[in-house]
Amino acid sequence: MSSHPSPTTTPNEALRAAPSIPLPAPATKDDARISLRGHVRHTSALVRRNLLWIRQDPESMADALLMPVIFTLLFVFVFGGSIGQALGGGQDRYVQYVIPGMIAMMSMTLSQGVGTGFSQDFNSGVMDRFRSLPIGRGSVLFAKISVELLRMLFATAVLMIVSVAVGFDITNWPGLFAAVALSTAFASSIMWVFLTLGVMMKSAQSVQAMGFLVLFPLQFGSSIFAPTTSMPGWLQAFTDYNPLSTLADAARGLMVGGPVAHDLWVTLGWSVAITAVMAPVAIHKFRTKS
Repeated sequence: MSSHPSPTTTPNEALRAAPSIPLPAPATKDDARISLRGHVRHTSALVRRNLLWIRQDPESMADALLMPVIFTLLFVFVFGGSIGQALGGGQDRYVQYVIPGMIAMMSMTLSQGVGTGFSQDFNSGVMDRFRSLPIGRGSVLFAKISVELLRMLFATAVLMIVSVAVGFDITNWPGLFAAVALSTAFASSIMWVFLTLGVMMKSAQSVQAMGFLVLFPLQFGSSIFAPTTSMPGWLQAFTDYNPLSTLADAARGLMVGGPVAHDLWVTLGWSVAITAVMAPVAIHKFRTKS
């Protein structure tokens, strides 16, 4: 018997019957009247849909797999000797310095993927199908963020495997988990920025180009890869307010020892502020996009 819907099948029934995109059962046409339980159910179904898509397209995980390997080997073996000497040691000393910073870098770099993926979904018509269904509009965005956070955690696990191979010494497991949790919290806030770009910009290439313009100054104008003491005064002033610097320094303190409290609270403050500002903007833009 054919699996295609019959001519009398309604559009919503046809969408729910599609094997490649499992969708939640309808709740109500008014997003504001959907219960919290309904939002959770819709988000869970959409997370499952996105994970199934990744399983069908495993190449989409290439960046999460290769980026931590390439960046770790590049910075450790190209810059490790010279910067390590400036830190009062050698390559081994630099490994202990840069790996916590790399965790911060992963949170920013991979966050960009949520915006490009969102833009691709709009251009392919998938979002039009979702918005025609009586599901919570915020559920679509929360599902995207949840899957991207899972990708980031996968990349972080790969990073730690490679870091141990190049000599990183994990002596404080609770500190490591706390650093990953802090990085995850910050990444979730940055993803709202890229979701907004994904809604507003016309193509995934535009989102990616804008992302690089944001990422490069923040990443290299920070303490992720090298201490900031030798930077010009005006650049040091920038790094003092750069959330990636406070995230990297907090992760460093948690994982290898050092001051933590100030950088931890500043990073959490940035995360809350960015989320409070950008999450309503992203949801509003998604609901009103024509």
